[in-house]
Amino acid sequence: MAKPGKTSSKTPARTVDVADSYAVRLMQHLVVPTFVIDPRRRVVIWNRACERLTGVAASEVIGTNKHWQAFYETKRPCLADLVALDRPEQLPEFYSEYAARGHNGLGFSAENWCVMPKLGSQLYLAIDAGPIHDEAGHLIAVVETLRDLTDQKRAEMALKELATKDGLTGLSNRRAFDQMLMSEWARAQRTQKPMALLFVDVDHFKLFNDRHGHQSGDECLRAVADVVSRHAVRPLDLASRYGGEEFALILPDMDCDSACAVAEEIRTAVMALRIAHGAAGAGDHVTLSVGVASHIPAEADGNPDRLLGAADEALYAAKRLGRNRIICAERLLAEFAGLGRDSAPVPGRRARKSA
Repeated sequence: MAKPGKTSSKTPARTVDVADSYAVRLMQHLVVPTFVIDPRRRVVIWNRACERLTGVAASEVIGTNKHWQAFYETKRPCLADLVALDRPEQLPEFYSEYAARGHNGLGFSAENWCVMPKLGSQLYLAIDAGPIHDEAGHLIAVVETLRDLTDQKRAEMALKELATKDGLTGLSNRRAFDQMLMSEWARAQRTQKPMALLFVDVDHFKLFNDRHGHQSGDECLRAVADVVSRHAVRPLDLASRYGGEEFALILPDMDCDSACAVAEEIRTAVMALRIAHGAAGAGDHVTLSVGVASHIPAEADGNPDRLLGAADEALYAAKRLGRNRIICAERLLAEFAGLGRDSAPVPGRRARKSA
């Protein structure tokens, strides 16, 4: 047993009886959802506002380490746990938005979506967790407070979607394309993996509009957009409306052969729709021309303009060679040579530039 005036090597000399303190009674009536855990990460306070927010009664969690069950379906640490364990390095693993405020007793702040199993609906919570120490500097508790920001977050997401979605087709717009292109280009430089880009153009679209009208033109673009979007299947793939009747598909970690296979699937899927065209100079049905390029960025490649230019040249070649076809930038000269046109260079279009 420790002598008076000295501190035990295992536990602080002075302990706090939180169960009967005035501070506990005050905390129970706070309008801010709050819970408190002890150094062993057992819940000692779960106030009424926290009960209302989570749907979990205090009796279900007091004295246990099961507070995570109020917020998540699978076991993981809450922010208060990371404070108690003093593990700021784990914040990025569990919280997409966070702030580590150092080891000076100020704790951590974070935001994330919580599944709220008892409520059956997700909430976006802003979370603050801070430690409480005794005079000797020993941790005696961690306090976590919660704020429901779900409505604000959903409004923010809706505004962001309006800013990045094409109103006609629902695909990502040019702004979102430019942003994703730059970020994936930078990632490809770091990983030294290929990045593929498809430019997809509806053949003779002006003639289609002239023959069938702009309303039918819009319906045609939506149908093509649906096909293109179905081929952006991986988390980092991005299908976008580049402008007018032209679409773009960013395919990270993909070489030219694989990208050409995707392009051919898109081309044949649109042909299978059998959208009537019939204008003079066009075929019976709507078709696509697709330019494909893939590149592993070198350190000297400061931006993706080379990739943009290669895909654009391939698309232009596909149109010059008769439309309704796929052209890969890596095989561009071979395609022309095979048709006896190797002496005639592909005329340059206005160069596309990254944002």
